[in-house]
Amino acid sequence: MAGDGGRPARQEGEMRAVVQRVSSASVSVAGETVASIGRGLLVYIGVEKGDDDKDPGAMADKIATLRIFEDDGGAMNRSVVEVGGEALVVSQFTLLADCRKGRRPSFTDAMGPSEAEAFYERFVRELEQRAVPARRGRFRAVMQVASVNDGPVTVLIDSRKRF
Repeated sequence: MAGDGGRPARQEGEMRAVVQRVSSASVSVAGETVASIGRGLLVYIGVEKGDDDKDPGAMADKIATLRIFEDDGGAMNRSVVEVGGEALVVSQFTLLADCRKGRRPSFTDAMGPSEAEAFYERFVRELEQRAVPARRGRFRAVMQVASVNDGPVTVLIDSRKRF
């Protein structure tokens, strides 16, 4: 069954995240720093139409326990919780961009702003409940994000475990 533009119809949504291990990160809006962290994770999060209530908790659990920090032997065996790190969470609907057709990305799979904001806020609360101090970007604002990627280490995560 075809969906919009000849693409396969989607039965369920997925939250997507780009997670970067950072030495530091900050978010500014109109020249004002609204959030910053030291060692930890910069998390860009996108919410798709069809996401369900279990997605924010499942994503927070995965990210809080993701072993991408080095142990004393240099192996990636520690989570952000184990190293006492923080998270800076930035809402980014563009993670749901569909670039398969043409040159202009389609964002039709992204959840609408009001509903997406509730998922975003729940995700941040779920992270905090898992002992990850979390700072926020400003939802629906034009933000400038600065970061020092440590490693570099960058991973992609989705709630449906497609990658």
